[in-house]
Amino acid sequence: MAEADDLLRSPESREYTPLERLASNYNPLHTFDLAKGDQKHYQQQYADIYFLRLAMLKPAVKEGAEAAWEDFEVAGETVHQVDRVLDVRQGELCWVMGTIYMDMPLKPNILDDISKDHWISAPPPREKYRSVAGEDQTMLEDESGRLRLVGTTLQTTMLVTGCIVAVMGTENSNGDFEVIDLKIADLPRQPQRWERDDSAALLANGSSGKRNSEDAQSRGNSGKIAFVSGLGIRGDEANSLTLDLLMEYLLGEACGTAEQHDSCAISRLIIAGNSLSEASPLPSADDISGKKSSKKYGYDASAYNPAPTAHLDNFLATLLPSIPVTLIPGDSDPANVSLPQQPIHPAMLPHSRAYSAMPGASEPGWFDSTTNPWEGDVDGWRLMGNGGQPLDDVFKYVEGNDRLEMMENFLRWRCVAPTAPDTLCKSAMHLIVVQQRKKRHDELWGGVKKTQRTVVVTDSNRLTGDYAGCYPFQDTDPFVVKECPHVFFVGNQPKFEKTVIEGPTGQSVVLLAIPVFRETGEVVLLDTNTLEIEIVKFDVFVESQEKIPI
Repeated sequence: MAEADDLLRSPESREYTPLERLASNYNPLHTFDLAKGDQKHYQQQYADIYFLRLAMLKPAVKEGAEAAWEDFEVAGETVHQVDRVLDVRQGELCWVMGTIYMDMPLKPNILDDISKDHWISAPPPREKYRSVAGEDQTMLEDESGRLRLVGTTLQTTMLVTGCIVAVMGTENSNGDFEVIDLKIADLPRQPQRWERDDSAALLANGSSGKRNSEDAQSRGNSGKIAFVSGLGIRGDEANSLTLDLLMEYLLGEACGTAEQHDSCAISRLIIAGNSLSEASPLPSADDISGKKSSKKYGYDASAYNPAPTAHLDNFLATLLPSIPVTLIPGDSDPANVSLPQQPIHPAMLPHSRAYSAMPGASEPGWFDSTTNPWEGDVDGWRLMGNGGQPLDDVFKYVEGNDRLEMMENFLRWRCVAPTAPDTLCKSAMHLIVVQQRKKRHDELWGGVKKTQRTVVVTDSNRLTGDYAGCYPFQDTDPFVVKECPHVFFVGNQPKFEKTVIEGPTGQSVVLLAIPVFRETGEVVLLDTNTLEIEIVKFDVFVESQEKIPI
């Protein structure tokens, strides 16, 4: 808080040294960028994503399984590997690798929704997919087939659809695989601090690797990174007071001298999703076709409210002359629903886009509107994060509420969105799909089914077509974590949480659950010198009024 001497005092003749903000060394990666224009297609099948993920993670899973189960014996029988799940034989002690698929009756099923065309409205989203009646089943599948897993080991291990594992055990008389032990890929290699920047310097300056004095000085004076998520800008005056407090703090215009020096140490602001409040529900095709608009040009004010986007643009444009900003889209932001979400279009932010890099530029701009998920190097540390949708979806698969454990498993599975495209983003859209396709549900049964825009595979338990939770990648799975980050953050969580996990080869990762700012008023500060965490909370005091008895 500001001291009394900093508030009201007579003018002084002495000059004050202007405060300067510490520089931010920012080197983003473009792992989740999609192709532009007509190079981006949605006609492909989504099963290839699982096969790609399995092929990419098989070597790491196999290495860990071989090291753990070498010469393992049970009743004199030595365990051996089988190449495919259909090669498992009853009574033989073996281990096999594959992709986990959770067969859960309570998961949203798009084809079941279409068949129930007599619904007036779809059921509300479920908090958990787990069945209290014990109807859930855990499957292991690869390109050859599917095998049901059973055993007490599964009850103590967190598993969701899409993670790659190796299981050891034997097939019982019922045809189920009794799991004795289970292995995952675990944390990948972690780059050293400044490793990527030093490699770029070597390529630019030759084998000597000389860096100029400005870079060396900036590396020695690293600042803090401010994380915030869930701003929830609605565009009305009642929503702006806490945002004004945040803006004044980041600009160094609030509090006293000590707090202003602390604000100058913040070298970058990262907004982790949901900058705008929830949008209105999308109308169905019948509603759109039956509605007659009287406007020929421009937008219809009854269907679109530009105030939230304008307020976000003004908020960013006020901050950008002083502090660089990285903007990650979220579930309620004006970006594509499926992952990876692409950057918010610059036309939505006419004032802020002036601080962005020019198209085709090699260096990032002062304002970087990025993808969700996102990863990059800030002050030498590898950061990775998302707007919260993958974690919120995995939360529905598992028992308990420990979100940090789920974040840890993301990295140990080496996949930041394992449930895409099975259920991720599906529950938010299945009502719209039911309304738009219920008239054609008779065409969707038997063999390969042709729909209005896509070809849908036969498996009724998989989300397919235009409404899947991710882009249908054909060459690689960008959700696979190739290098372990130093900081892994997830936005729009119920409360702030933090922990540090370690890997088998000395990796150390700081896990950060960023709370919703609109509900908590909390901003998370990360010191890039020590990786220590600080919380700054903003709140508006409202004097309580006692009720006078009548």
